[in-house]
Amino acid sequence: MNEVQKRFWILVISVVISGIAQGMLLPVIAIILENNHISSTINGLHATGLAIGVLLISPFLEKPLRKLGYRPILILGGGLVVLSLITFPFVTNLWFWFILRIFIGIGDHALHFTAQTWITSTVEPHELGKKISIYGLSFGIGFMIGPMMTNLVQYNEAYPFFVSGILCFIAWLLFFGIQNDYPKTANLDLESNQPVWKKYQFIFKMAWMAMLPPLAYGIIESCISSNFPVYALRLDFSLEQISIIVPAFALGGILTQVPLGILSDKYGGKQVITFCFGIGSIIFLLAGFSESSWLILFFMVLFSGMTVASLFSLGLKFMSERIPIHLLPTANIIFGIFFSSGYILGPSVCGVLIDRFSNVSLFTFLAIYCLALFLLFIWPMKQNLDQTTNQTTQR
Repeated sequence: MNEVQKRFWILVISVVISGIAQGMLLPVIAIILENNHISSTINGLHATGLAIGVLLISPFLEKPLRKLGYRPILILGGGLVVLSLITFPFVTNLWFWFILRIFIGIGDHALHFTAQTWITSTVEPHELGKKISIYGLSFGIGFMIGPMMTNLVQYNEAYPFFVSGILCFIAWLLFFGIQNDYPKTANLDLESNQPVWKKYQFIFKMAWMAMLPPLAYGIIESCISSNFPVYALRLDFSLEQISIIVPAFALGGILTQVPLGILSDKYGGKQVITFCFGIGSIIFLLAGFSESSWLILFFMVLFSGMTVASLFSLGLKFMSERIPIHLLPTANIIFGIFFSSGYILGPSVCGVLIDRFSNVSLFTFLAIYCLALFLLFIWPMKQNLDQTTNQTTQR
């Protein structure tokens, strides 16, 4: 195994473990707060701490990455996650936990931003969709395993935090075995003198549509992981049933992540994303009528994951198709901001909807959202088709 392959698989392993920590954190804290009679609105707002951390650190990651290289950022980010996780059981205070969530968001985003930039900057274009899908698959595997730790809460609330903290520490040690490298630049002097907002403006103009899938994924994933456990408890589902249903979303993503990535290499990221939004809206609508049976709901959540749980990696592929390689670090920052914005909006908005519209299914709101994005994506495609048809007719 050469250095490039070794580096890729170490990054994949670290992302699996990061997924376990994130998958554990959302439902475990949501259940602990619900058991302490915290309202779903406050519960949802509390879950935004992770995304707030992402937003806080995003503007400050690019320069250290270009100056220090990939490995030091991975080590710093991973270390912060480990320290934060093992601190949770020692101080059981609502707002102190919120601060710890912000720290985890900072460390976790440093890790993911660095890994994503390293992969998208070094992979061959014809393999980009496949390699990114493997990256997304690794996170999905971890995110599926994480919610299963909710069963540990009934024995001791500290157990999930200690187990995930130990796993993250193992991943952190692996980073020391990677050779350091630096992002590519087109013209270092020109790039350093260019205002940041100019780069952001150029990237957003070129790839604004590619930023919508991570936003949607952040909203849907955080809603299912953080709000659904509260919603399910009010439907009288047991903790065991919830711990089975929640990971089904990530399991669905695992089953189709790589096939969808390969399809995006063949047909283009935008076409596959449009398909996922359309099918996802139908499945979420059906899920809203399946809440009387936890087993049927499990399969509905599984099927929804098979379509929309790959939106993050598909969006990353779509973005990488449209952005010059030397601007990928900056583009990944914007990509992360949209994802974290979704993570903030998801629990907050869904928490309010659960409180205000108790007679409407949580999945109905997700169905409407996916349908709106499907229509937004298909509109430019329809315009392009009409334009091509007109040109053919004129000939």
